[in-house]
Amino acid sequence: MILDLHAHSVKSDDGRAKVRNYCQWIRKKEIGIDGFVLTEHRQFDRESDYGPLAAEFDLAILKASEVETEYGHVLVFGVREPLTHALDFADIRLPLARVLEESDRHGAIAVPCHPGRTRVGMCAHVEALGVPTGVRILEVLNGGSRGREDQAAQELASAQGWLGIGGSDAHIVSHIGRCATRFPGPIADEGDLVEALRAEEFEAISWKSTT
Repeated sequence: MILDLHAHSVKSDDGRAKVRNYCQWIRKKEIGIDGFVLTEHRQFDRESDYGPLAAEFDLAILKASEVETEYGHVLVFGVREPLTHALDFADIRLPLARVLEESDRHGAIAVPCHPGRTRVGMCAHVEALGVPTGVRILEVLNGGSRGREDQAAQELASAQGWLGIGGSDAHIVSHIGRCATRFPGPIADEGDLVEALRAEEFEAISWKSTT
């Protein structure tokens, strides 16, 4: 199963895509993904029910979050209500160690994203802050990366023995599916996704040159 693990809808302050439009674009352009994860900025969208859209377009539509730490932005998969009480997702200065710890404690998993990006990626902070402990997975392919950003991410992951995922970081419809992650089995919900990530059997893939 192939999922784009990093996308933003109009629920994010800088997102310009409606979820239905993502679904329509995937089917119209025959993009080779089976679904996507909405990782809205500094929040967890409890209210939206994408079940009807998922059924209509035969796509998995999952929800996660993107939070901000001293090491840059971090995707949090498997968010449940207790975690939103343990962490203030709107806080732009969350300690990465606490995000990792609380995510693990509440059955979620935290993955630093676009690490090669200036200011908001981990690579920009490692020299000053040191390599953080507790990270197991890094986003090594990002659909919005430029220049050597993905290469820097891959080099950091390789040096630390971390695994890599891919996501489009789409904020507009036409960017969905530029990068994704291939899993060996089906993923029906957020719990399945966390289990699949913890199983450490996945591969980051990219179609940036063709989308």
